[in-house]
Amino acid sequence: MSDDHDHHDGDDDHELRVSKIRDGTVIDHVHGGQALNVLAILGIDGSNGEEVSVGMNVPSDRLARKDIVKVEGRELSQDEVDVLSLIAPDATINIVRDYDVVEKHRVERPDVVEGVLSCPNAGCITTGDEPVTSRFSVLEDGVRCSYCETIVRDEIADLIDT
Repeated sequence: MSDDHDHHDGDDDHELRVSKIRDGTVIDHVHGGQALNVLAILGIDGSNGEEVSVGMNVPSDRLARKDIVKVEGRELSQDEVDVLSLIAPDATINIVRDYDVVEKHRVERPDVVEGVLSCPNAGCITTGDEPVTSRFSVLEDGVRCSYCETIVRDEIADLIDT
């Protein structure tokens, strides 16, 4: 068998082939199917010409299936990482500079997130015309509005203000 890696002859090759980025952020170990929500959180829809690589539902030792997002030329802010932690609690953030990973850390869920989620309760003071910034306490399995106490466990990504 030759060393030509362009031809795959078996199931022994589980390597994800996505090109390395020079400078930017790699968000790894995102639960399978959440990559598009990650892009939404980051405000990336392709219209600004960002270089982005996305792998969805790829094999993972840790998660069975995972997504991975690589964003060229951008390092995430702590606010962005905090929101990501709500939908990707097991994610790893890798900061890449000149093709080398210079920082690698797991996301940590904050106790509170402010101004990033919309309360689904139409009667909440944050959803009306009042100039009130949304505030949610982060629970083990969801988030709770600090004003009306509404708890959201599923579809948190749908509440993200973009």
